[in-house]
Amino acid sequence: MSKHGRVLVAMSGGVDSSVAAVLLHEEGYEVVGITMKTWDYATSGGRSGKEVGCCTLESMNDARAVALAHDFTHFIVDIREEFGDWVIERFTEEYLAGRTPNPCVLCNTHIKWAALLRRADALGCAHIATGHYARLRFDEALGRRVLMRGLDANKDQSYALWGVAQEHFARTLFPLGAYTKPEIRRMAADFGLLRVADKPDSYEICFVPDNDYRRFLRDRVPDLDARIGEGNFVRKDGTVVGRHRGYPYYTIGQRHGLDLALGFPVYVTHIDPATNTLTVGPREELMRQTLTARGLNLIKYPDLSEERPAVGKIRYKDEGAPCLARQTGDDEMEVVFAEPRRALTPGQALVLYEGDDVLGGGWIHTVGETVEAA
Repeated sequence: MSKHGRVLVAMSGGVDSSVAAVLLHEEGYEVVGITMKTWDYATSGGRSGKEVGCCTLESMNDARAVALAHDFTHFIVDIREEFGDWVIERFTEEYLAGRTPNPCVLCNTHIKWAALLRRADALGCAHIATGHYARLRFDEALGRRVLMRGLDANKDQSYALWGVAQEHFARTLFPLGAYTKPEIRRMAADFGLLRVADKPDSYEICFVPDNDYRRFLRDRVPDLDARIGEGNFVRKDGTVVGRHRGYPYYTIGQRHGLDLALGFPVYVTHIDPATNTLTVGPREELMRQTLTARGLNLIKYPDLSEERPAVGKIRYKDEGAPCLARQTGDDEMEVVFAEPRRALTPGQALVLYEGDDVLGGGWIHTVGETVEAA
């Protein structure tokens, strides 16, 4: 009889999720490991013959080996169809709409947690757990579960978890949130997890193993080049300064690969999919100070109808910057940064923090006019 009940642990075959499972097992939980096959590398193209990430046979075998060594159950489930419908199609659609998507947040919000909880219910598991570096606490005064940064600032993954619902957090455990990555690797060695203790972290998008999203888009949409074709590079006054291969192949803030010789470094500052036009300019023309976000999920407070100071992160490795945030509708928020930020990008996630607590987040919808850098 377990001390704490049964928990379903998402196991990718990497060091983090392996240690998370064994930690819970050592604490007295009845652990059930699950590895989710989300994508088929045989059809993803790119790095032929060299599979990486959580969906490879090697990774599945590593996860199963950890479970066998520590005497708990392990399952492999195929969620390729639901993953493809939700994540891959939206990834493609966002680029075709001139935005830059964040598939990890979509996956966490709509696939991983929903898929895990369905399997947890079927297996009689009260909780689910993952190897994310994040923390959760219940705030008695607010009556809400609050997502917090992981203790290891270098590995904190709270940015990718802002879309998870309150009711899902109620059943979620993050065993690694109070540890640093070096501590986790030492634990892996102490637990005898020699197959994964020194396994390198994977940073690619799982379904783009060669990290070439342009190649992936061409494979995914075979007539993409014929449908969109070349377009103009223009300056902000409309002056044409060159030709590009098609707007889906570029992102806000991109400098390399433009093949423009204007006598100074230029960046993509705006994408207009309706006209297949890319605006380019010097670094200062990337600076913006305001944005609106939609697709909101509020975590710490039920709403942000009153303007509230926060720290806003606009991408995963962003350190964040002071801002004021206020809801302007049921599903829209306005954010004004204290200082202009570089390359605010529609389609990316905005996540708001109050100290270590995550207030909530949303998808960047629009950005304000150019603000000249001081």
